[in-house]
Amino acid sequence: MNARSLLIATSNAGKLQELKRLLADSPFELLSLADFPNIQEVEETGTTFIENASMKASGYARQARVLTLADDSGLEVDALGGAPGIHSARYLDADATYPNRIRSLLAEIEKTRDPNRGGRFVCAVAVASKTGNIDFVNEQACEGWIAAAPRGTGGFGYDPIFIPDGYSRTFAELSVETKNQISHRARALLAAREFLVSLTGLHGDS
Repeated sequence: MNARSLLIATSNAGKLQELKRLLADSPFELLSLADFPNIQEVEETGTTFIENASMKASGYARQARVLTLADDSGLEVDALGGAPGIHSARYLDADATYPNRIRSLLAEIEKTRDPNRGGRFVCAVAVASKTGNIDFVNEQACEGWIAAAPRGTGGFGYDPIFIPDGYSRTFAELSVETKNQISHRARALLAAREFLVSLTGLHGDS
């Protein structure tokens, strides 16, 4: 099987590491945006996770001229009407740290006095051909609830306050192996990986 290149289009170091682990056994040479120093950032102006993932996959693929995978993910909190949702990575402002975002989010939840602490992580994955055509999209969710305070040192982003259904520990307290079996991103990547592997048998130069 010939080696192929796949650009994982994210500038989030934690997400890049997680995506690379999830795709480690795929028949592709995994590239990152760091391999394309002159590439321009693609703005996320969509209104859904799928729109944003597709914009990024297509925009970066057209620049890099290589098969590209992008995702858009976020945390939806029921007590906040689904916020921060697609704005999770820009909650407060683009330069805010995740500890600050978490503190602010928990404070907003407390203000609602809503006893419902349900929520979910959502992840949409899109794959674009080197010409920018979107050839695959998939969206998955991991249901759970929001912890009263951050717990754990693993993971990244909002992992310290998200407890998946069926567990008593946050994503940041669970092992990498467990998280990569049940997470929103793992589920979306599983479907994407099956699509990517199918390309190696069905197509020539993609």
